[in-house]
Amino acid sequence: MRVVVRTVSELCITVGTVIVLFVVYVLFWTGVKADHVMDDQIDRLQEQWAQGAVRPTAAAPGGEAGGEGAPTPGPYSTDKPFAIMYIPRLGFTWNKPVLEGTATRTLKKGLGHYASTAQLGQKGNFSVAGHRRTYGDPFKDFPRLRPGDAVVLTEGTTWFTYRIDKGPYKTLPTDIEVIDAVPRKSGYTREGRYLTLTTCDPEWGHSHRLIVWAHLDSTQPVEAGKPEALRR
Repeated sequence: MRVVVRTVSELCITVGTVIVLFVVYVLFWTGVKADHVMDDQIDRLQEQWAQGAVRPTAAAPGGEAGGEGAPTPGPYSTDKPFAIMYIPRLGFTWNKPVLEGTATRTLKKGLGHYASTAQLGQKGNFSVAGHRRTYGDPFKDFPRLRPGDAVVLTEGTTWFTYRIDKGPYKTLPTDIEVIDAVPRKSGYTREGRYLTLTTCDPEWGHSHRLIVWAHLDSTQPVEAGKPEALRR
């Protein structure tokens, strides 16, 4: 009997240790790895831009990107970074790479652009997804976002400043209309240059999605310095 009790106790200790190690892996190690990978993606982009390997997005007169008659850039390369996003509300050190696609492997390296949606600064709805938890927790503080907050992106030549109009809005994963060119529940009634951000809810689950919608407020050349939203 003592042998059985001891064996069961040792088994429970072993199982408990495995569970603790798994939790540490999920909470800590995946985050460490993801942060390193995201930093590497940003370093690669900045190195490319420094060498002049920039994929420009046309800007119309008056600071509006992608104006009438402006050339539309070619498609982004799947699973490759093409822009950096900054959200001051989440901290002035918060910056994440944006890659093309929303596959699992892509979202482990940063934020993912829904390939079926508009390109950065172009007419339509530039839509981006990110993990709420695990793999660096890029959108952990997503619920803190508020209307009026700035979301700034650059692709190496231009700064794009979007302003949030609505959200965080809670919906179901099946509600794919949130990334339509003119999202029905966003409050927008006509075509424009919009941004949609999506993440999972609750914090450690995926039964729902949190959404924010924003409009392109202004653009400026990178040579002109950082936009006002990023100045401390």
